[in-house]
Amino acid sequence: MAEEKTWALVSEVGGEHGYLEELADILKQHFRIICYRELLEDPVLHGPKIQVLFMWKYCPAAEPLLLGLLPSLKVVVSGGVGIDHLDVPFINSLGAKVANTPGVVSDSTADLTMGLLLASARKILDGHQIAIDPKTMHIPQSLMGVEVTGSTLGIIGMGEIGYKIAQRSNGFEMKILYHNRTRRNVEDEQAVRASYCESLDDLLRQSDFVVIAVKLTSDTTGLVGHRELSLMKPTATLVNISRGQVVDQDALVKALQSGSIRAAALDVTHPEPLPRDHPLLGLPNVLITPHIGISTYNTARRIVEKMVENALAAVKGLPVPNEVKLQLHNQC
Repeated sequence: MAEEKTWALVSEVGGEHGYLEELADILKQHFRIICYRELLEDPVLHGPKIQVLFMWKYCPAAEPLLLGLLPSLKVVVSGGVGIDHLDVPFINSLGAKVANTPGVVSDSTADLTMGLLLASARKILDGHQIAIDPKTMHIPQSLMGVEVTGSTLGIIGMGEIGYKIAQRSNGFEMKILYHNRTRRNVEDEQAVRASYCESLDDLLRQSDFVVIAVKLTSDTTGLVGHRELSLMKPTATLVNISRGQVVDQDALVKALQSGSIRAAALDVTHPEPLPRDHPLLGLPNVLITPHIGISTYNTARRIVEKMVENALAAVKGLPVPNEVKLQLHNQC
């Protein structure tokens, strides 16, 4: 008789917050998955059977009310690298481990970063709208953009994603500066031709494009505000692919409106999505995408495979490959 599969809780299959069918199939190979809606229909019956909570796009949220329904929980596995949405000490206090999926998200996030940078610099979205407008009879001079090749890129946060961004920037012959809590070794710097800035202020003053690639922590919340934006060149562009809370959005609105900086390209905001009347949505020098840094089929599949790997280790009592350990997370 085949061994019964371990029960695992997911948000849903399909739907706005759910797994694509082909991704759900990967989970089903190893687990008996139950959707959040099914759990709520009979929590007393289903709750004690669940040993794994799989979080996809932050759902289902690992909140105390839900966790209280899962007395047999052994691990919470979150797809992606960020852990700011998880109360790790509280989850650990319940006897459950926490894991994420670093590494597999780095390439797709770095790719999107370059896409945002290029689209903003060369006004690609504006150009598309003009090209398809039935009223267009000529190309306006307002589509003049700024040069990317040979410009100076400042990367705030030289973790794995920041390093991948630096690698890609070499193809554009960019001068690369970076600021980090700890300096990379000389070999790493030489491999991507990056120069370390001990002072964030120096990086901001010199850069034509500033990319934020830090994790959200108490230290990085509000890292870029009025003062930091005022140090940037009026011709500079801010690109944020980390978390919306890293940037003071009110300060960013003022900087964009006043011309203190040229433009912003954002894959993250706070909240997500922004209220429909938020001033950032009405500014012509802002490009916003809806947190799609990891949204490719290949990356999604690798994330789910990594989630399974972590969960299987936890239920078997083995070391969890990507267990979240809080002391390793502060990075800027």
